[in-house]
Amino acid sequence: MPLTHFDGALAVVTGAGSGIGRATTLALAERGATVIAADIDLPAAERTVTLAKALGAAGTAYQVDVSDAAAMEGFAAEVREVHRVPDIVVNNAGIAVAGSFLDTGVEDWERVIGVNLWGVIHGSRLFGNQMAERVRALPAKPDKPNFGGHIVNIASAAAYGPSRVMPAYCTTKAAVVMLSDCLRGELAGLRIGVTAVCPGFSGTNIFRNATFVGMEDAERERLRGLGERALKARRYPPEKVAERIVEAIVKNKPLVPVNFEAHLIHALSRISPGSMRLLARGPAPLR
Repeated sequence: MPLTHFDGALAVVTGAGSGIGRATTLALAERGATVIAADIDLPAAERTVTLAKALGAAGTAYQVDVSDAAAMEGFAAEVREVHRVPDIVVNNAGIAVAGSFLDTGVEDWERVIGVNLWGVIHGSRLFGNQMAERVRALPAKPDKPNFGGHIVNIASAAAYGPSRVMPAYCTTKAAVVMLSDCLRGELAGLRIGVTAVCPGFSGTNIFRNATFVGMEDAERERLRGLGERALKARRYPPEKVAERIVEAIVKNKPLVPVNFEAHLIHALSRISPGSMRLLARGPAPLR
């Protein structure tokens, strides 16, 4: 059965220092989960934990670079040793690289793949193994199978909405959706759920922190400002995304397009892929 309440659950959230990661951490904390807030920015993760404790939840902040395999190995091992095997893992950490494919260099590709894809792979593999070992070690209950846990991977509407100005970002997010589907099939027999969540425009700092390639400083800042204003005008806060993540865990959903534009782009990608190729000439949605 899917997890229907969070009292006593242990939840690990990466990229928990701001945006969707912070909102999700607090949504889980509010429902009684103990939270592990991980972020490359330790003070930001600590602020998230402070907010979680104000809600009455226990929490711990960790600094970790999700793209670093050794760092993630150490992080997962410490979570297990100091706390226990988590019940919920939200692989949320993500970055954006904007610019044409021909202007996106190898270092840019390595950076965005490292965080957006390898970060999800590391989190899913390490904590997924812990969850699987826990299930196998428990006595079998044919009448009431043990709940193994739930892994949430934050993708984007860009996963199925191609764009000429966001090829690296779109590619990594599409890979996250496919990885989640594969992992869901593998772990279903162990009662471990896997969900890919695909927000559209949401009020996060992704444009503010994005890397823009192949353009002058003035153009870069102009586009950054346009993106930030578009996200603000959309008025879809990360807290709403967090609510959909909580719902996805409870209902064990495989894929969750979050808001209107995410649903629309997902529908068009299935009904009329040709229209999506035409739309690829414009900007891509960002979480």
